[in-house]
Amino acid sequence: MLDILIQNGSIIDGTGKKAYTGNIGVTGGKITFHTDNEPAARVINASGKIVCPGFIDFHSHGDMVLGQDFAKLCKVSQGITTEIAGQCGSSMFPVRPEKLDLYQTLLSVGTATYPDDMPNWTTFARYLEYAKQIPIAANIKFLVGHGSLRLAVMGYECRKPTNEELEQMKTLLRECMENGALGMSSGLIYTPSAYAETEELIELAKVVAEYEGLYATHMRNESYDVVNSVKEAIEIGRKSGVRVSISHHKICGKQNWGLSEETLKLVQNAIAEGIRITLDQYPYTASMTHLNACIPPWYFTEGIPAMAEKLKDPVIRKKLKAEIDDPKTPFDNYVQNCGGYTGVFISSCPVTHEAEGMFLNDYAAQKGIDPFDALCELLVINGGVGTAIYHCMSEDDLSQIFTFPHTVVGTDGICRAMEEKAHPRSFGTFVRAICHFHKEKNLMPLEDVIQKMTSLPASRAMLSNKGILAEGYDADINIFDLEQLEDTPNYVHSNQVCKGMETVIVNGVVVYENGSLTGEHGGKILLHHGENAK
Repeated sequence: MLDILIQNGSIIDGTGKKAYTGNIGVTGGKITFHTDNEPAARVINASGKIVCPGFIDFHSHGDMVLGQDFAKLCKVSQGITTEIAGQCGSSMFPVRPEKLDLYQTLLSVGTATYPDDMPNWTTFARYLEYAKQIPIAANIKFLVGHGSLRLAVMGYECRKPTNEELEQMKTLLRECMENGALGMSSGLIYTPSAYAETEELIELAKVVAEYEGLYATHMRNESYDVVNSVKEAIEIGRKSGVRVSISHHKICGKQNWGLSEETLKLVQNAIAEGIRITLDQYPYTASMTHLNACIPPWYFTEGIPAMAEKLKDPVIRKKLKAEIDDPKTPFDNYVQNCGGYTGVFISSCPVTHEAEGMFLNDYAAQKGIDPFDALCELLVINGGVGTAIYHCMSEDDLSQIFTFPHTVVGTDGICRAMEEKAHPRSFGTFVRAICHFHKEKNLMPLEDVIQKMTSLPASRAMLSNKGILAEGYDADINIFDLEQLEDTPNYVHSNQVCKGMETVIVNGVVVYENGSLTGEHGGKILLHHGENAK
C-alpha cells in the first residue's frame, strides 16, 4: 500500500524537462511511479496543480533558529524542504565557552535566543548531538563558519594568524569535515572573518577540498570592488581545488550597476578553466544584515559591544563620519551603496523598538538629529546589535544574475521571531522567484526556474536522492497552484506566508498544508560524505 498517492498533477520533475500530467506515489519516505492499482492511505487530487521536487535553500541561516516554529514556518510555507546553513562565516560551532559572549554578539543578527547547551558545542560532533534531538520540518546540511573558527582561535585580533594558530583552525575545521560538515563559509565584510587575508582562506579551503566539500563566500566587497572580490573567490578555488559558491551575488550602489556583466564573464571563464563555481541569489533589490555593517571593520577589533562604546567618543565619531561620507574609504560602504541614509531601513533593534519600520533619515528627522548621529545613537543604545534593510541593487543586474546558468536560489533569510520585522526574503524568496521571473517577467520557463531550485542546487550541495522526482528518490514534494501563487511578504509586513503553496512533503511526511504547519516533522540532518569523511 502507498502512503500517499498524488493524482493528475502537472509534474515538473526538476531536471528542466517539460511538465506532463501524471500520478506519483510515496512509500516509506521514497518516491515511486509504480502506482497502477495500488491502494493508498491518502489520496491527493492535484488536478490543475503543479507537482515538483521540494525546493533547496542554498543559502540559509536556519541553524541559528533550529527547531523554532516560526523558523519551520518561514521555510516550508514557501516550499523549502532542504536548507544549506552556516553561511556568511557564522556557524553555531565550534564554540569556546570562555568567549561565549563574543559568539553570541556575532550570531545576534540571526537569533535572539541561545540554547543552554551552547557552551558545550566545542566541536561539530558535539553540536550534532544537540541538533539531532531537535524536531525539524525541513532537512538541513551544515557549513562551518570561518568567522567562528577564527573567533575560537584568535578572537577579534586584526592580524595574520601565526603558523600555530592556522594549524589550530585547520584542526577544528578538519574535525567538522570528518563528522559530516559540507564545508566552510566566509563572511569577508564581517569581523573577525574580514581580517583574514587570501592566503589564510586558501590554506583552510585546502582542508575542505580534501573532503570534496564546498567553500561558500560572502565576498569582501559587493559594490565598487566587486570584480576584484570575484577574482579573489576564483583564486581561492584555483589554488585550493575547492568547490566555490559565491553567496547572494549582487551589485550594490547605483554607480556600480551593470558590473554583473563583468563578474559573470569572470565566473564563466573560471568554469571553463575547470574551477567549480556556483552563485546563489535572492530575488530582491534590497539586502539585509547587521545595522553595524555601516561601520568600517577596523572599529571591531575588540568585538561588537566595544565598537558601540567607541561611538560615544566625539573624536572617534567625527573621524567615522568623514570615513562614511567619503566614497573612497576602502570598505563596503552600505550607506553609500544605498545612496545615503534614505535607503537604510531599520528592521529590528533589541531596545529601541520605536525605530523599527523606519528609514534612518526619517527616524533622525523625528528625533531632530543628523542621520549619522541617529545611526550612532542606535548602535550605542542597542549595544551594536540590530538589523537593517539596504535598498541598493538594480532590477537589470538581478535578472542577469538569475538567468546565469550557474545561479541557484537561496533566501539568505534572517527571521529571529514571528513578531519581529525582517526582510520579505525570509518567507517569500522561492515563491517570488517563480512569480517575478516567470509569471511577471517571463524570463524563463517554469521548468527552468524550478530546476534552479531543485536538481541544480542538489548537485552543487552534493545532496544525493534529492532535487528530482525520480523512482527511489526522497519524497520531498511540493504541490502548488500556479495561478494563485503570490509572494505576499513585503518590507512592511515581512513575516507572512505566501499564497498558493498547498502541500509540502518532506521525506514522505506532510509538514505544511492549508497555510499552516501540520505539526509533523519529516526533516533530517544531512551529513556530507566526501572523501575522508566518516
